[in-house]
Amino acid sequence: MSNIQQLITENLDIWANAIKPKSAAGRGRGKAGNGKYELYGIKKLRELILELAVRGLLVPQDVNDEPANDLLNAISDKKSSLLIDGKIKKRKPLPVITDEEKKVELPKGWAYERLGNLVNVLNGRAYKKHEMLSEGIPLLRVGNLFTSKEWYYSDLELEPEKYIDDGDLIYAWSASFGPFIWQGGKVIYHYHVWKLDLFDAGKINKNYLCLFLQEITDEIKASGNGIAMIHMTKERMEKLLTPFPPLAEQHRIVAKVDELMALCDQLEQQTETSITAHQTLVETVLEALTRPSAANELDASAIFFEHFDTLFTTEQSIDQLKQTILQLAVMGKLVPQDPNDEPASELLKKIAAEKEKLIQEKKIKKQKALSPISDEEKPFELPEGWGFKRLGDLSYIFSGNSFKSHDFNESGGIKVIKITNAGVGELIDTNDYLPESYFFDYESFRVIEGDLILALTRPYISNGLKISICPNSYNNSLLNQRVAAIRAFIENKFLYQYMQSVFVLGLYQERFGSSGLQPNLKMGDVTELVVPVPPIEEQHRIVTKVNELMTLCDQLKQKLADSKTSQLHLADAMAEQAVG
Repeated sequence: MSNIQQLITENLDIWANAIKPKSAAGRGRGKAGNGKYELYGIKKLRELILELAVRGLLVPQDVNDEPANDLLNAISDKKSSLLIDGKIKKRKPLPVITDEEKKVELPKGWAYERLGNLVNVLNGRAYKKHEMLSEGIPLLRVGNLFTSKEWYYSDLELEPEKYIDDGDLIYAWSASFGPFIWQGGKVIYHYHVWKLDLFDAGKINKNYLCLFLQEITDEIKASGNGIAMIHMTKERMEKLLTPFPPLAEQHRIVAKVDELMALCDQLEQQTETSITAHQTLVETVLEALTRPSAANELDASAIFFEHFDTLFTTEQSIDQLKQTILQLAVMGKLVPQDPNDEPASELLKKIAAEKEKLIQEKKIKKQKALSPISDEEKPFELPEGWGFKRLGDLSYIFSGNSFKSHDFNESGGIKVIKITNAGVGELIDTNDYLPESYFFDYESFRVIEGDLILALTRPYISNGLKISICPNSYNNSLLNQRVAAIRAFIENKFLYQYMQSVFVLGLYQERFGSSGLQPNLKMGDVTELVVPVPPIEEQHRIVTKVNELMTLCDQLKQKLADSKTSQLHLADAMAEQAVG
């Protein structure tokens, strides 16, 4: 086995484990996990195989092979014969190959040649709308080669060169790029597809040319001028410098590439199957922890520690773990209950008295009485000593004022919280201010440190509810319209953790998911939210434990990211070693 093949086949675990978040579509993109990752190492391996193939590094040379120059002479003679017989049109001679163009030294017996001296690059035809029918002979367009299943047909009778049939080498050259050996039956083809007709099929393996064109396609795309629709010109295509091996070696290269690409396919399938299986395992274990039948005294953190190494090995699984921690926390399953804690019922009495006192002192406004909580609204069974209460009974909630656009400035004054400041887990800092005089004029819209800030318009995005805790830097700022402030009379960090859980996000997503409308929370959607309330001492213990476990998750995520970065670098280094 050659050193190159050993590098490929003896390091399959490195190629398979080099995975990164998806950046673009293409071969080597994972399907599992909602397609949010890219099998970077396998993609890199495919590219490496093609590069090694066209540089003569994939299979050994044989001194008994007929050298490429003899083949090229025979192809040139055949091309001249076709010209004399009028079977091809005469074209301007292609430029002589210079030493500066030869990027790499080719093996003995190989030669460089312009692609246009090997194949006749034939254009398809531009079709008018009335020529594109619902029946007849199929019309091949670029989209049909990549994503589109919609076909048009034609009843035109065209010259033979305007038809493609099984086994023809073609190239899509506009917007989407790539070579294909066509196997879809007889068709006519659009202008943005070239048919590459070999001058002498007996001296060229079209599958080798297809491999070469695959290898350089990314380079062709990258050399575009940055406009939205990149085009490859026929002149540029014909001038492509093609590394040309002896015919026998072309056959060996094609066979070896097929063998190694099949290995990549297997590796890709195994990796995706493994990722899917791992994801299913994580979901099953975490779902079991949050089932209502799970014991309340379950020490979930011990299970997390015990299974970290086997369960939480991807960013997605760690994110799911974070969400499970929140679920366990607000269900009373993360820390043990203490029978000596004052029950939530006593806390709720104190909150009601405190709110009434503040209303009497005119520090907060009296809010509309909320309806009793029905059994159907309770998302899960609570531990002893807990209780359910509506958010409006646990906090003072108010929305912002409709300040006029001309009231705002960026030079200074009273900070203002607008809908653009509301983020997931953090308040997004901006330089928006209102005049100093507004501090007392709009006192009822004043926000203090520790208030929860919730977006009322588009209240959530893919990674969570747009809620955060007001930081000290926004203490005594004013609240603008379409944002709500929640001033909790319980542990604000516990309430914040509950608002981040899937129970709340799922409730709001379910409400707006199929409406077709822009999600807009009404104040009633916020004040009537059902909240699980633990004893105040347990609230503090829950917050401490959640923070501890979230820190552990972040550390694990960083360790994973560092490991993945090393794997990506290792895959790159192996590819460089192979062609160096």
